[in-house]
Amino acid sequence: MNGLLAPVPGSSITPGLDLSIHQTAEQLGGLHRRGTQKGEAVGSSAATAVSEAQTAIKRVRPAIALLDEQGTVVGWSQAAQQLVGYSAMEVVGRSAGVLLVAADDRARASQAAQESTLRGCWSDLAQVRHRDGRSIDVFLCVSSLSGHDGRDWWVVCAADKASLPAWPAKVTAAEPLHARLPLPSRLPIGVVIRDTHLRCIQANDTQGSKDGIPLHKRLGRRLTEAAPGAKAEMLEAVMRQVLESGDPAIDVDYQAFLPANVRSNRMLTASYVRLDDAQGRALGVCVVSVDVTDSRRARERLAILGEASRRIGTTLDVMQTGQELADLAVPLLADYATVDLAESVPLGEEPLAHLSPQGGRIPVFRRAGLASIHPGTPESLFARGEPVFVPPTSPFTGVLHSGKSHFEPLLDASPGTWLDHHDAARAQKLREHAMHSLMIVPIKARGAMLGVAVFVRTKDARPFEEDDLLLAEELVNWAALALDNARQYVRERSAALALQRLLLPHRPTGGSAADVAWRYLPADSHHGIGGDWFDVIPLSGARVALVVGDVVGHGINAAAKMGQLRTAMRTLADMDMSPDEVLSRLDEQVIRLTEAEAEPRHQATTAMAATCLYAVYDPVTRTCTMARAGHPLPAIIDPHGHVTFPDLPTGAPLGLGLVPFESVTWELTEGSVLALYTDGLVEVRDQDISAGMNRLRAALARPDLTLDDLCSSAVDTLRTQPPSDDVTLLLARTRSLNADQVASWQFPSDPAIVGRARTLATRQLTQWGLEQLAESTELIVSELFTNAIIHGSSDCNGDRTIGLRLIRHEMLTCEVSDASNSHPSARHARTTDEHGRGLFLVNQLSRRWGTRHTSDGKIIWADQQLPTNA
Repeated sequence: MNGLLAPVPGSSITPGLDLSIHQTAEQLGGLHRRGTQKGEAVGSSAATAVSEAQTAIKRVRPAIALLDEQGTVVGWSQAAQQLVGYSAMEVVGRSAGVLLVAADDRARASQAAQESTLRGCWSDLAQVRHRDGRSIDVFLCVSSLSGHDGRDWWVVCAADKASLPAWPAKVTAAEPLHARLPLPSRLPIGVVIRDTHLRCIQANDTQGSKDGIPLHKRLGRRLTEAAPGAKAEMLEAVMRQVLESGDPAIDVDYQAFLPANVRSNRMLTASYVRLDDAQGRALGVCVVSVDVTDSRRARERLAILGEASRRIGTTLDVMQTGQELADLAVPLLADYATVDLAESVPLGEEPLAHLSPQGGRIPVFRRAGLASIHPGTPESLFARGEPVFVPPTSPFTGVLHSGKSHFEPLLDASPGTWLDHHDAARAQKLREHAMHSLMIVPIKARGAMLGVAVFVRTKDARPFEEDDLLLAEELVNWAALALDNARQYVRERSAALALQRLLLPHRPTGGSAADVAWRYLPADSHHGIGGDWFDVIPLSGARVALVVGDVVGHGINAAAKMGQLRTAMRTLADMDMSPDEVLSRLDEQVIRLTEAEAEPRHQATTAMAATCLYAVYDPVTRTCTMARAGHPLPAIIDPHGHVTFPDLPTGAPLGLGLVPFESVTWELTEGSVLALYTDGLVEVRDQDISAGMNRLRAALARPDLTLDDLCSSAVDTLRTQPPSDDVTLLLARTRSLNADQVASWQFPSDPAIVGRARTLATRQLTQWGLEQLAESTELIVSELFTNAIIHGSSDCNGDRTIGLRLIRHEMLTCEVSDASNSHPSARHARTTDEHGRGLFLVNQLSRRWGTRHTSDGKIIWADQQLPTNA
């Protein structure tokens, strides 16, 4: 190589190549020094230069020249002749120095070569002169070769700069050329020279580090001898074709020859160029290889990210989204993956905060996604949907708290780590399945920490790399947005559903009047929660009110309006009004709410409309009184299973104030079933509601079923697909009170009969075994009778009578009736008042008391709790 830059006397070739070797060496040293100061900027520039060098070899047909250790050209390719115009006959056997331009550059390069500066591989831009005299800017890459004969050879690869991508140099025009090219001293380019028998005679060290065949196994052997197999045979066939035709083979891809126990996807691309001697005969083949694993992986990662956009976030279900992330990661990125979501993400499961610790560990996550290359995911301690228990000092909680990924390419499973100290079960799984590389990535979006995604390699022997972590974080970020969208939707839907369920009765009971069963199905995820409601309200005298209503609309607003109406309905029911009066008052309330919500500058329009059916059943008389406001007709099922829809005036929906409501009363056989429902149960798109009512008739005609089973059967039969509207069904099987549970008397309005009334009441309590309530009942009877005598009125015949009725059911009810319409109220009497303390005393002695108006007067009633042994 010492003669590389020495001019050859008498040569007809004009020197024209400036390698600037000395400047390049200085520049490389400066790059190292600057790299320690400027850090990433220089490193990035060098990485870019490496990429450009790879592009030069991969995309462009390189001109190849083979030099011996004295710098004499011993091989010349057809591409070299096309580049500079000199044939192999003109160049082979001559010094490469004849191609250089400036004498001072040749001197500096010769000195650098003597100091072994060029040992290995170097590159630079240079200028050569074509045979016709014009100058050409080229990119040169010179690599030293080791031969089996112990001599060092050199291979020079050159490519026209005009055919290369623009160099990304941010410099001024005053800077020298070498300062604009921050190229590393060793480019990752492998070079192999094979003779006409395809035996390796020269190779550089880079080739062995890339394709896995060490130099001592390569030299003197064919590729099929050094690495037997189909891949080697295919590549030798390519080389024979190049030797025979002289045409180069560019961009031939092949996998590295690595041991069978090493799972690797390392890919190389090679260019095969024939080298000719001075007579134009083939000397052999020069193989120039570049590792394209990173670029292939980059394309694979882009493909994975593109797949993520299609496969992750297909629904608004957080559990499904978590599983989609795990399924995509295995096996494209990891052998085993889990997605664990924090308690802040609503999953429709029991909150983690309500779960008990296990073995000193606390549940931090719930498993939403789980995937493995092994069937059944044997690596996992927890199934999907289960709470995930982790130690408080583990990397899992550390990632959750810090928001930064935990990257452990070589997982430490040795004794003494946090696994052995705090999580022996997980440590056992780790060793059992040879988990050797770990990434834990936080799932976060819009400032919220949603959980962690865990990626593990087991069978794949390669540890995770930084690029793998970047890919994992990109996948998780994509999934996090989908999870956050699902989380917000689930949170809003859960809030509406929770509000609706909070406003609905928790444990409705019909008391002594009826057995009840109910079903409520919220609308599907597309339509959202509606405004359906039902209620079972205990009334005085052992009666019960049955209510079903439907507010127009969906979502949390409809649920909130439903709550307003249900509250108003309960208030009106406590006033013991008739059903038609209750609906009239409720209609007025809806109109007032609508007017309050209307904008002042616009005419008030109906922003709130609802339908409702209100029924009151009396187990003493076995009568049921109903009224409806635009609601579907109720169904009555007799004890034999015969279903009828009673003729009940329709009424207008609430909030319109159009027509008065009417009540209708029926006498029911004991054991009859009342069915109240919303239109979501019977309405089907493109069908008349009568068809749905006929299906309901058939579903309810099942006298053999219990009330709860009948409720379930009816809903399951009628709803074969997710409902587009809320579905509510309320069933009530009527009871009646026996004659020995009710005692009643009529008395003239005379103070003298108060004692008689007390005596009869005490006697009846003795018959019922309620002697413990005799004293308090006597006082209640006395005060109510006295109040009726003082404030009572005569009936239509001019008679003043007072009625007394005792009802023994879940309570002991004492009722005193008179013909007055006045509404009594309890008050604290002053010391100078002769009256006014009676109802206050009644309030103290009873569980509750009240007044209800009848067609011929009013009833004051008081309930007392029965003794536990009654």
